Amino acid sequence: MSTLSRVTRRALLLAVIAVPAFGQVTLPDLVITGQAPGSLTAPSVSEQREALERSPAATHFVDGEAFANRYAFTLRDMLADTPGVFVQSRYGQELRLSIRGSGIARGFHLRGVEVLQDGVPVNLADGSGDFYQIDPSAVRAAAVYPGGNALTFGSSTLGGAINFITPTAHTVTEANSLRIEGGTYGTGRLSGQVSAAFGEWDALAAGSVTHSDGWRQHSRSQYEQFNANLGYRLNDRVETRFYAGAYIVRQQLPGSLTLADALNRPQAAAAALSGNQARNVWAERFANRTTIRLDAGQVDVDSWITHKQLYHPIFQAIDQDGLTWGIAPRWTQRYEIAGLQGELVLGGRYFAGTNDALQYVNLRGSRGALTANGVQRAQNYEVFAENRLWLLPGLALVTGAKALRNERDYENRLTGQRFGRAYEGLNPKLGILWQPRPQVQVFANITRSQDVPDFSDQLQTVNNRPFWVPLQAQRAWTVEAGTRGRYEGHGWDLTLFRSTIRGQLLQFTVDPSIPASTFNAGATVNQGVEFAGHLDLARGALAAGDRITLRQSWTWNDFRFRSDRQYGNNRIAGLPPHVLRTTLTYAAPEGRGFVSPVLDWVPEGAWADYANTLRANRYFKLGLEAGVRVAPNLFVFLDVRNLTNKRFVSDLGTIQNARAEGANTAVFYPGEGRSLYMGVRMSF
Repeated sequence: MSTLSRVTRRALLLAVIAVPAFGQVTLPDLVITGQAPGSLTAPSVSEQREALERSPAATHFVDGEAFANRYAFTLRDMLADTPGVFVQSRYGQELRLSIRGSGIARGFHLRGVEVLQDGVPVNLADGSGDFYQIDPSAVRAAAVYPGGNALTFGSSTLGGAINFITPTAHTVTEANSLRIEGGTYGTGRLSGQVSAAFGEWDALAAGSVTHSDGWRQHSRSQYEQFNANLGYRLNDRVETRFYAGAYIVRQQLPGSLTLADALNRPQAAAAALSGNQARNVWAERFANRTTIRLDAGQVDVDSWITHKQLYHPIFQAIDQDGLTWGIAPRWTQRYEIAGLQGELVLGGRYFAGTNDALQYVNLRGSRGALTANGVQRAQNYEVFAENRLWLLPGLALVTGAKALRNERDYENRLTGQRFGRAYEGLNPKLGILWQPRPQVQVFANITRSQDVPDFSDQLQTVNNRPFWVPLQAQRAWTVEAGTRGRYEGHGWDLTLFRSTIRGQLLQFTVDPSIPASTFNAGATVNQGVEFAGHLDLARGALAAGDRITLRQSWTWNDFRFRSDRQYGNNRIAGLPPHVLRTTLTYAAPEGRGFVSPVLDWVPEGAWADYANTLRANRYFKLGLEAGVRVAPNLFVFLDVRNLTNKRFVSDLGTIQNARAEGANTAVFYPGEGRSLYMGVRMSF
């Protein structure tokens, strides 16, 4: 059976699943009169938040105003208060991002979470990705969709998706702005944006330049990031928006250390110095979204192309040049059937890419003799559907599914060998949402996820050469239940989840200078609790209109093997079981200023090995954030981190057994010491 016929049959199956069988369905006409406000391609922040919170799932929305007056340089700075999202810094913008155990043991880059910018994938076609094109100073909001809850974008990985939304001239809080920031370790950043709306056109451009000498030896970085969009409204029903971005990254790598060195002598690793290890990226991104409002629903068509060039001297000098492109149409329709209200989404995605992957002997950061020359090709065919039906005014049933075919091929140009594998799947979703009052929700759902190995998993290093490993896809069923709400200045967000996984993609490090090897585990379980809450302790304490607010987030991770022949019921290495963050904020009236002490607490360190014999240290660290508006268009802020200069491990790689003979335990990344950043934000 051909690929096309398989996908077609599954698309028809999705349509059957998506629309409940109540007999003949009549879709009412969508009547549009006059000029609709705002933008068709870029809804307002409040509209986007409302759409996200209609999902029967543990979704989270982060308004950019929450970190507008902080030194936000990485994804951690944006998502630190979001439960269930584990983000830890290593150096520069190099991070570990994990949701519900996605990429739990991945010691480099990204896997298991789809990162989107304005709804368009940032990940490469094989699913791998980096974070360098996400510039916090150019983000208006972030929407987090754990697991199968990201079906609205066509994503169905264990970790789900995070959509970083850049501002347009219609959604900015300040039409034009300029930020100047600086701090310890030779850190300085200049960023700004300009925007305008003129007639049927609107445009915005944002850019930043950041330099840091780095906290550790050999961790100097330079980031230059630019994002822009241009929208044009053809008429009341049709609008198109073009996006463009350019990103240059020059990042030295300090390497990983043993636990003792990470806590007591956090210098650069010897291999990082001798190999002048670095990660240098040049990338350009172009995308378009065209929105058409029809008499029956709305059509959105996304298309994109991304070019990325990587020069990455590590154990060898990796030299890659790749191109990723895709198109994703989606149709949304609100309808009425048998007196019941509903909303149906049908969509598809095709995206593909090629990557010329060369490797050389690393001569202190320069190219030596050629050791590998290959081309990586990935293609993805996906169709999905999601239907929300309100059975009662406060009770909704959500059904959906995604069918996929992912193809991975590798050609070794030195030997003439070719390798490849195709992955297929059907991932259903069933959920229920109960809304007893307008701002209170109770939800539960069950989803199936599927994670396909990327080329870093499939091309493992053996004798300093890439070796193809035919890994299986990771499959999981996830059950979650929770509640969220807001009431008289208070709020909560609580979710319990359990994922039963087969073939979980895990890594182990043999030599810290060489990318970790990947294997399919047997039966594993990822389960936990995600909680966030805020409580207004006082109002009018010092002045009329001021507020004192306590915020708490807690993530509990219980990830284990199940009767594994080698590891029994041990915990899976990589993430700490508990992560807590507490903030106490005094906010002056009318946004005139704030002061906020912050406590980050990890009661137990993460295991570094699957045998559970070596773990990172536990720690708590204090911080202080403050800001004051000194003029109507001028805000000054301060961000002090790790006030007590606590020595801790911020991230780690994973190994099999730290006590095994010859085990190399230099897999720990020391956390940043005491640091201070100040900034000025101006609008005009």
